[in-house]
Amino acid sequence: MGHVEVDHLTHVLPDGRPLLDEVSFRVGEGVKAALVGPNGAGKTTLLRLIAGELRPASGTVTSSGGLGVMRQFISGSTVRELLLGVAPPTIRATAAAVARCEAQLDSEAGQLAYAQALSDHVDAGGFDIEVVWDACATASLGLSYSDVQGRPVSTLSGGEQKRLVLEALLRGPDRVLLLDEPDNYLDVAGKVWLEEQLRATTKTVLLVSHDRQLLANSADRIVTVESRTVWVHGGGFASYAQARRDRTDRLDELKRRWEEEHARLRQAVHLLRQRAVNNDSVAPAYRSAQTKLARFESAGPPQRAPREQNVRMRLRGGRTGKRAVTCSGLEFPGLLRPFDFEMWFGERVAVLGANGTGKSHFLRLLAGEPLPHKGTVQLGARVRPGLFVQTHTRPDLHGRCPADIVMSEFALPRNDAMAALARYELAPAGAQRFETLSGGQQARLQILLLELSGATLLLLDEPTDNLDLASAQALQDGLESFEGNVIAVTHDRWFAADFDRRLIVNEDGTVQDA
Repeated sequence: MGHVEVDHLTHVLPDGRPLLDEVSFRVGEGVKAALVGPNGAGKTTLLRLIAGELRPASGTVTSSGGLGVMRQFISGSTVRELLLGVAPPTIRATAAAVARCEAQLDSEAGQLAYAQALSDHVDAGGFDIEVVWDACATASLGLSYSDVQGRPVSTLSGGEQKRLVLEALLRGPDRVLLLDEPDNYLDVAGKVWLEEQLRATTKTVLLVSHDRQLLANSADRIVTVESRTVWVHGGGFASYAQARRDRTDRLDELKRRWEEEHARLRQAVHLLRQRAVNNDSVAPAYRSAQTKLARFESAGPPQRAPREQNVRMRLRGGRTGKRAVTCSGLEFPGLLRPFDFEMWFGERVAVLGANGTGKSHFLRLLAGEPLPHKGTVQLGARVRPGLFVQTHTRPDLHGRCPADIVMSEFALPRNDAMAALARYELAPAGAQRFETLSGGQQARLQILLLELSGATLLLLDEPTDNLDLASAQALQDGLESFEGNVIAVTHDRWFAADFDRRLIVNEDGTVQDA
């Protein structure tokens, strides 16, 4: 059995601002619940509160069956440390004790302590779990645990790290899994595998994800975090948008009725006060009306409907030559075999394929980076490329704040710069350094810079990875009105469905134009 129950949970940020206020919800046994909401609404913080990594200002969290936690940024210097990081707390503690005692074997007391630590580790299941890890390593890396336990994590791709940790959690003893963006860095095959595993497992799952197809295929509850509170849609993602609209309409109607009743009570008090001046017999009715109004106002208005996100991306582009991109015999030795590619004005091409097959190299070459290659690449007349970097690795932006970046890069007056940031809901973060922005904020800023640059060829490397649902939809809406060409490397199937063509990169390095 495994469940999670959050009861009147309140969390306050270090600067005193409330992030979550009186949040309550329950995820029952076997339920697959998705935690969604705007970037910065508190989804990751809520997971950390449930996991016990943070203490709330008030309220309680109860759970059963043990908690297995995948953090948004998983860590560990070796494969063994990576797996220990998601093991049950008792196993982590006994493993740490064994490691400490190993360094003190030069005395009889140290040897006795080591023997006791080993015994405790065995009793906690420390060696039994290595059998599970062996199956995990074989499934995700194709090698036994004994072969890879000391391997540096840095030698694994992001997708391999995620798959290994997910295998360990799904096969492990914990009955409740808290997964923070488990699909990031997974290719399409990896996401399909994750969906299948989530549907098949009997464990209770609460996950944060921005992948709309993953949500549609695997979640049977949607828990929305917005406006410092939480509400739960008991159906899947297919009916979520309508449920959200219906909820907003209900809250607006309740607010309208409250305001009408408030106005009626105030008017009644006003009239009775005037009458009571000249008629003592009206005084009891006047006092009763005052009491009723005071009680009504003390109860307060109903919950206000959450403010809708209003990200407006005005990707304009411009007219270019008919033939926008021409590649002849293009090859990245060791990655991509020679292929030809031609793209005409206005086309949208999604580049699909497994991780590590050279897709990002292709975009970077088109953006003008001097990467080793064979064959030729030619951009058409008036084609100006603009690159969105998947990992948000932008040394040119580090240490700078969005307002200064926009003003200095495009010679905009401050008012115009702040207006542009406001369209991307970045104005409140206008004075923050780039590296302190959330992943979603960094992604939106990159897209704004592409808009202002006037690029006519958008080269997007996993642009929706860190965008919340509303921002991802805003990007798709912006691309619909964009005049120019778009080439996007993506594992987001919902996003890719809008594209005209697909360039499929196979694991053997061949490229298929479909």
